[in-house]
Amino acid sequence: MDPIRFDDEGLVPCVVQSARTGELLTLAYMNADALARTRRTGEVHFWSRSRGELWRKGESSGNVMRLRALRYDCDEDALLALVDPAGPACHTGERSCFFRGDMELQPAEALAALERTIAERAAAAAAAMGAAIEGSYTAELLADPPRIADKVREEAEEVACAAAEESDERVCEEAADVLYHLAVLMASRGMSLTDAYAVLNARRR
Repeated sequence: MDPIRFDDEGLVPCVVQSARTGELLTLAYMNADALARTRRTGEVHFWSRSRGELWRKGESSGNVMRLRALRYDCDEDALLALVDPAGPACHTGERSCFFRGDMELQPAEALAALERTIAERAAAAAAAMGAAIEGSYTAELLADPPRIADKVREEAEEVACAAAEESDERVCEEAADVLYHLAVLMASRGMSLTDAYAVLNARRR
């Protein structure tokens, strides 16, 4: 058994993070029973301080959180749950409970935000039954898979050329173009950049 140090009320804070995107989803509390049930069932359970009861995340909304990994900090008094969420983490319907305050996107959030935008464009195109969506370059690409592959090839060549003879700023711009088109390509195959991340992780073993 891991040496988790519960507080005087028998609780430990648990930060919940998306295992796929790395985004922070919520902060809640576990007692020993919630922790044991989370490990046993593979679905995240918490202790509600307001209701004074154990609860399974998503038991009423259906937005369960499948546990991928559970970690604890250096002081052994805080948990980190890496999860696959089935829906919004927040009771308000927001993707994350952290949707207030300074919401300017940070660099680490860029790819997750890009993939959500691509998914939204794909859904809009599907709802329009293949009709063109005015002003959506992403939708145009998704409707023409061979063009996506051509664009990835084109942008990869441009970033290589920029690296050889242009400024750092231009290299960053061209690299961003590669990442964007690669994300669209993965989406067109029903995958995401996360699938490529998994391959990278496997290569480290």
